[in-house]
Amino acid sequence: MGATAGAVWGRGEQQDFRSRVRGTLLGAAVGDALGAPVDGLSLESIREAYGAEGLLGLAPAYGRRGALTHLTQLSLFGVDGLIRAQVRRDTGAWHPPSDVHRAYRRWSATQSDWGPDERRKDDGWLAREEWLYARRDPSKACLLGLADEIMGTLDAPKNPGEPGAEAAARSAPFGLLVGWEPQLVMQLAVECAAQTHGHPSAYLTAGAYAVIVHALARGENPDAAVQQALALLAARPGHQPVAAALQRALGAVRQGMPSPERVQELAVSGIAEGPLAAAVYCVLVGEDVRHGLCLSVNHGGPSAVTGALTGGLLGALHGETALPPAWLAELEGRPTVLVLADDFAMEMTQGPALHGPAGSSPGWLARYPRA
Repeated sequence: MGATAGAVWGRGEQQDFRSRVRGTLLGAAVGDALGAPVDGLSLESIREAYGAEGLLGLAPAYGRRGALTHLTQLSLFGVDGLIRAQVRRDTGAWHPPSDVHRAYRRWSATQSDWGPDERRKDDGWLAREEWLYARRDPSKACLLGLADEIMGTLDAPKNPGEPGAEAAARSAPFGLLVGWEPQLVMQLAVECAAQTHGHPSAYLTAGAYAVIVHALARGENPDAAVQQALALLAARPGHQPVAAALQRALGAVRQGMPSPERVQELAVSGIAEGPLAAAVYCVLVGEDVRHGLCLSVNHGGPSAVTGALTGGLLGALHGETALPPAWLAELEGRPTVLVLADDFAMEMTQGPALHGPAGSSPGWLARYPRA
């Protein structure tokens, strides 16, 4: 799997890219945190608990406001894996799915270990962040898929009957590979999704989502981004449910004022593809980022997943400064997310200055070991 050669980045382009990387990762995290308290509740129950308009801001989950679920935990480790793939490329080893799988396995260790193991020098800095060792209702598919060193592939996927949307909800980082061609972004997202979710609907939803994030991060409008995903899906076996869900989302935009009922209808229309359809709809009809995010979690479907998908899209589209500051202020792990986002942006735009023929930064290789 190759990638296009790195272009020369001007300062303005680097700053725009960093803002979109931050926006994508923080947006997905904020959406996840917003949806966590109402995940799995019916629309009636949400209105009983939070009033007629539903949830309009962060509420307590896991004992605090702004708490993140396993969706964001895994997404962050995915970013770590992508940076490590670039760093390892100098050695001639270039297989990003393997690097991402090793990173997901480091997340898997956080779900059983008491805390960071300082003896594992090859873990890098992210695995030493203690707050990531909280267990936040990880899906069975994620735990089983990453329970051993055998990596699921498209030919031999893990959990082949698993159609859940969790793989899509951790796939925004692949879309941030803006120097890659869209079909390669889709291929990488699909291969990494198959490591835990082997049903075509699950891994193709992850691929479609990554392509939409990719187009938005490159400055496309949401409608064009969805069309690009539809075009790339068309060539893939089993794509029909995912393509139909995206078409439903586009059609729903023309059906009058947005409502929680319409979001719910989309969100539950397919186990993996439904939340993606709902997220696309919320991005297209939201008056602003706050409205779009609130719309995405007030329904009887998987609110954390839909919130994370929506937040990733809105962040890629608008950049970090469009996100509600009061929500960011309470977001669990925000310093970690920001550092990781900036490291990713720096690696993708200035990698040769960090590790290249002219010399390597020892600090960088300690953070992102080549092992």
